[in-house]
Amino acid sequence: MTNKLKNPLYAFLAAMITTMVLLADTMPAYCFYASKEPPPNIIFILTDDMGFSDIGCFGGQFVPTPNIDRLAKNGRKFTQYYSAAPICSPSRAGLLTGMYPGRWNFSTYLDNKKHNRNAQQADFLDPAAPSIARFFKKAGYATGHFGKWHMGGGRDVKNAPGFEQYGFDEHASTYESPQPDPFLTATDWIWSDKDSIKRWDRTKYFVDKTLDFLGRHKGQPCFINLWPDDVHTPWVPRKDPENTGTYPANRDGQAAFTLVLKEYDAQIGRLLDGLKKLGIEENTIIIFTSDNGPLPTFNGSRATGLRGSKLSLYEGGVCMPFIISWPGHIPAGSIDSSSAVSALDMIPSLARLGSISLPKDYPGDGIDRSKVLLGKPAKRNKVIYWEYGRNNIAFAYPKGNNKSPNLAVRSGDWKLLMNSDSTDIQLYNIKKDPSETNDIKDREPAIARNLKDQLLQWWGSLPKLAPPGS
Repeated sequence: MTNKLKNPLYAFLAAMITTMVLLADTMPAYCFYASKEPPPNIIFILTDDMGFSDIGCFGGQFVPTPNIDRLAKNGRKFTQYYSAAPICSPSRAGLLTGMYPGRWNFSTYLDNKKHNRNAQQADFLDPAAPSIARFFKKAGYATGHFGKWHMGGGRDVKNAPGFEQYGFDEHASTYESPQPDPFLTATDWIWSDKDSIKRWDRTKYFVDKTLDFLGRHKGQPCFINLWPDDVHTPWVPRKDPENTGTYPANRDGQAAFTLVLKEYDAQIGRLLDGLKKLGIEENTIIIFTSDNGPLPTFNGSRATGLRGSKLSLYEGGVCMPFIISWPGHIPAGSIDSSSAVSALDMIPSLARLGSISLPKDYPGDGIDRSKVLLGKPAKRNKVIYWEYGRNNIAFAYPKGNNKSPNLAVRSGDWKLLMNSDSTDIQLYNIKKDPSETNDIKDREPAIARNLKDQLLQWWGSLPKLAPPGS
């Protein structure tokens, strides 16, 4: 062996092997970069309570949204993207984990412990749950969460895990989180006039945090949740002398909404301009969407042509505007109106786009739709399920025509809704009837029966927390 090491070739090979062993001990667990290009930054913008047709590029006529429209002009729109739930907490849990939120005992919004018990759900997302941030962090990404959380913390829930347990390096969040930002929480509530960062400046604050984080991590890929709490009510616009007319007193009215949407669009513009100034716009994937549908709907105008609203499993509650931009990779100014994509697909899809391998035992419910996101439409080969609420104790469903059953499934062009006790079965062909006005279960009994059986089997597989007093 001694004589071999004196040979220059053997000495070189030995040094290479030693180096590889040392590097193996320091490399991230799930990382492989098959691409010669540097891994892309990823910014996931999750708007709060945005309707399908709030913004101009999706047909909105409330106020021009030139900056969000610019994102669509540079990227690809999807008209059949679905959130994991029609309300904030479970929709966010589905996005973060890539799993049906019911698997982690989320079925409606989180509140105080009494509410959560009555709703038969957890007080916070189990930190043992998979996390998209953790996957990217282990692959060498810097990770940040700036904005709303609402998956544990606030009110009397004092034991919610911190952001770092879900894989985030840095965070700035609101009251409904385990570690609320003091500049946003002068009082023990979601917002206050006493907050240092005023309601109308919250999105600006989160954009500033995002750009600062990216600037401090140049040379390292970043994964960022930019989850503003705009455009959720109450709408509190800036008292700006440039705004003509009377300052809106109604914080749930259309005049206030219009001003808040205008400011929100301006901040998305600041984000896009900031990326360009940092010189990273060409290597940054931006996703823009919403956690669930709008409320109030202004007589349905915020989800034009779609039935339902926030709190409803009809299309208006779960079908969201979705834009993805990645210059040079995704065809600019393009539209996909045929491929059904779920929030649950984001982990496997973004992992593929970032050249990250997921753990082999990851039990995700989504599928890899990266080719679809890159511009190749394809039919979905896996059904999508939804659940909203286990009972009527903790939350009242929307009234009238927007009130949906509490379970739903989409398979191909078919969508079936029903209650978990098998009542109120409804069947629609979403391709022919996106407004869900023509129930055809009696005309297609075999399809209705098959989807009903699938839906009940799925719902029966979810863990169930016992209701109080049982």
